Amino acid sequence: MVLSFTGEHTQKVDGKGRMSIPADFRRVLEAGDPEWTPGLSPRMYLLYGDHLKNELHGYTVDEFNKVVAQINALPRGSDSKKKLSRLIIGQSIKLDVDKDGRTVMPIKQRQKLGITEGDLQFSGLGDHFEIWKAETYTAEIADDLNDWLAAQGDGFDPLILLDE
Repeated sequence: MVLSFTGEHTQKVDGKGRMSIPADFRRVLEAGDPEWTPGLSPRMYLLYGDHLKNELHGYTVDEFNKVVAQINALPRGSDSKKKLSRLIIGQSIKLDVDKDGRTVMPIKQRQKLGITEGDLQFSGLGDHFEIWKAETYTAEIADDLNDWLAAQGDGFDPLILLDE
């Protein structure tokens, strides 16, 4: 069974950058870390590339390695490979999650979100998750989704989009 990141979770980050990873997300990180065994801390990758604007992305080790393999498969010296390497590989960090499910988000990444401490919104997207400043998430994502749903009309089932 393949685990995936699901749900929305509000977590706090303190002034030292310590934040708890939602428990459900920790199980996915453990399953996606080939070196993890019970008693060890899982690892994860945090992407903060300029293309992400007001959010960060969290990946399991396995999922991040798949993305890196796709980038590495691009023609050597190609513009796409250089740009993707800089945005994805160059603007990511590996983090350890401690036995209590916490990790430290460096100040550079917290500043990117416009937060040094306070509430964060975690949003599961299957193969990865997003981290937002809670207020920004509400303004940019939740409100946008509600507006989009309202424009679809009564009885709209978003699962119909899977049939296209």
